[in-house]
Amino acid sequence: MAVDELDTRILRLLLEQPRTSVREYARILGIARGTLQARLDRLEREGVITGTGPVLSPAALGHPVLAFVHIEVTQGHLDEVGDALAGVPEIVEAFSITGGGDLLTRVVARDNAHLEDVIQKLISLPGVVRTRTEVALRERVPHRLLPLVESVGREAARG
Repeated sequence: MAVDELDTRILRLLLEQPRTSVREYARILGIARGTLQARLDRLEREGVITGTGPVLSPAALGHPVLAFVHIEVTQGHLDEVGDALAGVPEIVEAFSITGGGDLLTRVVARDNAHLEDVIQKLISLPGVVRTRTEVALRERVPHRLLPLVESVGREAARG
């Protein structure tokens, strides 16, 4: 999908001021509310905007430990293991990957003992051969998309 300069300005506002009204966004951008709404609808329809809910902190919810768990899966069981991972609430993301392992999960836990319990739960899932865990010590670059949006906007402006 082609994202133009106006789209990137809209996305920047959504990222910087997520609780502002559509009417206010239109005023800030100097465009008609209908134009803005049509752009937002298209960006959602085309999968650029995938959600509008709040961003939550697992740490503030009592789960300050963050780990990345690589999971090696018995051949032919990737879908079943992936489905089983969806039933583990401490897994906040899971991806099929190349390289060392078949799945990479982002896991949160209350403490190291709880993390061990979660890993033991993962190891016991049918189709899981082994796991390898890496505990995050400190977040160095928080999840962000604004620099990417700005880069796409610069490219769009260059034509």
